[in-house]
Amino acid sequence: MSEGSAAPRSNPLARPGVRAALILAGLGVLVFLLFVGIGWWTHGRFLQETDDAYLQADAVAVAPKIQGYVEQIYVRDNQAVAAGDPLLKIDPNTYKASMAQEIGAADAEKASVIAAQAQIAQQREAVVQAGAQLKGAQATLAYALGEAQRYKRLAAEGVETQDRAAQAQNAYDQALATERSDAAAVAVAQKNIATLGAQLGQSKARLAGVQAQVDAAQINLGDTLMKAGISGRIGDKTVQIGQFVQAGTRLMSVVPLEGIYLVANFKETQLARMRIGQPASVKIDALGGREIDAVVDSFSPGTGATFALLPPQNATGNFTKIVQRVPVRLRLKIPNDLKGRLLSGLSATVTVDTTHAPGAPA
Repeated sequence: MSEGSAAPRSNPLARPGVRAALILAGLGVLVFLLFVGIGWWTHGRFLQETDDAYLQADAVAVAPKIQGYVEQIYVRDNQAVAAGDPLLKIDPNTYKASMAQEIGAADAEKASVIAAQAQIAQQREAVVQAGAQLKGAQATLAYALGEAQRYKRLAAEGVETQDRAAQAQNAYDQALATERSDAAAVAVAQKNIATLGAQLGQSKARLAGVQAQVDAAQINLGDTLMKAGISGRIGDKTVQIGQFVQAGTRLMSVVPLEGIYLVANFKETQLARMRIGQPASVKIDALGGREIDAVVDSFSPGTGATFALLPPQNATGNFTKIVQRVPVRLRLKIPNDLKGRLLSGLSATVTVDTTHAPGAPA
C-alpha cells in the first residue's frame, strides 16, 4: 500500500470512555479547587504565619555583690539547679575579719552606753543628795531668821546686848549663803543630768551606726556564698577556682527552661486581626517540624526598630517605607515529653489563627 493511501489515525477523544474520564477528572479538579478556595476563604486567609520566631527564656545572670577570690565552685556546665542551691563560694576570710572588727567597735559603743547610763543614775543620786542638803539649809535659814529677828527685838528693848543680836544676824547671813549655795548645787546637778543624757544619746547614735556596719559586714560575709535565685540550668559559665572576681561581674547564667516562651516577629500588616488569647501552632526546627500548641500572650509596646541600639531616623534624607515587625509573645503548651528539651534560642515557625478575632469583622 502506498503512503498516500494510508488510513487516517483515530482521535482518542472520539472514544466515549476517554471523554468520560476527562470530564470526571475535570470535575474532580474543579471540586478540589472549590474545596481549597472555600477553605482559604473561610479559614486559610485568617492564618498569619512567620518564620521569624525564636524560643526565649528569662535567664538570670549570676554576679557577685562583693569582690574576692573564688574558693569553691559547686556546679558544672549545663547542670540543673533548684532555687537556693549553692553555686560558688568566695574566700570569706577578709570579710570575717571585717565583721570581727565591726563587732568589737559595737561592743565598745555598748560599753559607752552602759557607762553613760551609770553616770546618769549616779547624777540622779547626787541630785537627791543636793536636794536633801538644800532642805537642811532651808530649815537652818528659817531658824536663823527667827533668832535674828528675836534678838534684834530684845536688843532694842534692852534685854539683850547688841553683840548677841549681831551674832544672831551673822548666823542668819551664813545660813542664807549656805541655802543659796545648796540651791545652786541642786540646779547644777539637774543640768548635769541633761548633759549626761545628751552624751548618752550620742553614744546610742554611734552604737546604731556601728551596728549598721556590723549588719553590712554580716551581709557581705553571707554574700560570699552565692546561691541560685531560681530553678533552671547552668549556662555560659566562665568562672574558675582561684579567679579574682569583681562585684557585678557576670560569672554564669541560670536559664529557667520550665518557663520558656516564644517571641514571633510578625509584620505590622499581619496584626489587624491578631488578639491576645488566640490559638497558634508552633513548629520547632530542632524537632523536625513537630507542632506544639500555643496561645498569643502579649504584644510588644513598640516595633523592633524602636528598641534597636541605633533606631532609624526617617525624618532625614530620602525615605523608603519599610514594613516594620512587632514582637509578639506566645505562651507554649509544652507536652510532658518535651519538657526540658526546648532550649532558648531555637528557631520556629509560628501560625496564629485569627479566624475569630474579638471586635473584628466576621
